[in-house]
Amino acid sequence: MEFDVFLCHNSQDKSEVIDIGFKLKERGLNPWLDEWELQPGLPWQRELERQIQNIKSAAVFVGESGIGPWQQMEIEAYLRRFVRQGCPVIPVLLSNAPNQPDLPIFLEGMTWVNFRRSRPEPMERLIWGITGIKPGSSSKEKVILPSTLEPIESDRGKNVSASASTPKTGLKAFNFEVVTVNAKGEKIKREKGEAQYYSENFGNGITLDMVAVPGGKFRMGTEDSEIERLCEKYGGDYFRREKPQHEVTIQPFFMGKYPVTQAQWQVIASRTDLRGERDLDVNPARFKDLANSDLRPVEQVSWKDVVEFCARLSKLTGKEYRLPSEAEWEYACRSVISYQLSVTSEEASQNPSYPPFYFGETITTDLVNYDGNYTYAGAPKGEYRQKTTPVGQFPPNAFGLYDMHGNVWEWCADNWHENYQGAPKDGSAWLSGGESSTKVVRGGSWYDHPNVCRSAIRGLRNPVFSNYVIGLRVVCVLPRTL
Repeated sequence: MEFDVFLCHNSQDKSEVIDIGFKLKERGLNPWLDEWELQPGLPWQRELERQIQNIKSAAVFVGESGIGPWQQMEIEAYLRRFVRQGCPVIPVLLSNAPNQPDLPIFLEGMTWVNFRRSRPEPMERLIWGITGIKPGSSSKEKVILPSTLEPIESDRGKNVSASASTPKTGLKAFNFEVVTVNAKGEKIKREKGEAQYYSENFGNGITLDMVAVPGGKFRMGTEDSEIERLCEKYGGDYFRREKPQHEVTIQPFFMGKYPVTQAQWQVIASRTDLRGERDLDVNPARFKDLANSDLRPVEQVSWKDVVEFCARLSKLTGKEYRLPSEAEWEYACRSVISYQLSVTSEEASQNPSYPPFYFGETITTDLVNYDGNYTYAGAPKGEYRQKTTPVGQFPPNAFGLYDMHGNVWEWCADNWHENYQGAPKDGSAWLSGGESSTKVVRGGSWYDHPNVCRSAIRGLRNPVFSNYVIGLRVVCVLPRTL
């Protein structure tokens, strides 16, 4: 079924958007609205990913509460695709929108439909934007809207353009610098980045920051030729665990900005009232007596321990916290999305390979905590710290995530499989088959050589095993209605 327009809205504005949807139907249009088209019991992101191919345009509604968290995720994951494909994306101010709403930056320069005014008639203008047919036109020829931004009147009666500040999503924004190096480890590019996040406040200055990771597609694993090169260079066949390279679709989610710290662990582990399946050591880390130990990642925690940690955190917050799937972890680490490196079968052979690290062709100990006595590509030797470092000490990747190379390995939810033959393509944890008595770890650690800190490297450990090189990072998928 084809749809004329996707109604992207904050759940706080659903009632008014539903009314607009019915009016569009009365005019012979077929709008897409989540509660009309998403079958109960199915993952909404996958259904939307499937159905969005048949939607011709999108309307982004902004009301009193601004852009909602999941509305923002839809914008990041889907609506930018409409813009790139030349499909109309129509910004709409609802009747209760503030005089100076915070608006998505990428809509800047587009003509707005304003339901706060009766003239020009907003419903007619919305239909014009959807169909391209100007109201009152005797011709059915489509008319292109001018690329001008309708001024928004402030409380003081002044005309001001739409604000380019962070949308009111319930999320906060932070800025950072993304560093790229060449094969010698020389910094060749510095770019500004911005990401959105929310915080769980544990009290006493301890917070857990969760960064919004946009959905997309990527090629998981390593291409065969690179695997054979690595096997020959490093004399091991464990790189063959990274094949076959395959396309995976990832839905939006939130991921810990940093590995879980010792301070964060202590807060949750001490909450025996939240106990689920097992007790937790409140202070398990080997490196707990060093300076800034509260900010160092927790380690010496088993897979069963970290599952218990996630369960307690979920009880405490009312959100669903869990370990990342292996696919989510690699996608988040690489921090490349589908419109940066397309993975469609027609274009895959023409795309450049992903670099081995999110920093580029190599890493140095100025960027990552690993055993600097060993090198990758043409980088120089560096420092071997022989311990963890406080989180956030090194630059982040393009998603705003820190310490995903080195420092500590991070547990994933998946059972261990020797390679990717038959792996899920939807980003879910691979829990069928394989070895349920063995779980996946990713990312390398302070103890490891740089080739073992690559984005694609895969490790395995028994779920009851704990060691001073293994920690965790959590993810969260918020309910659709938030």
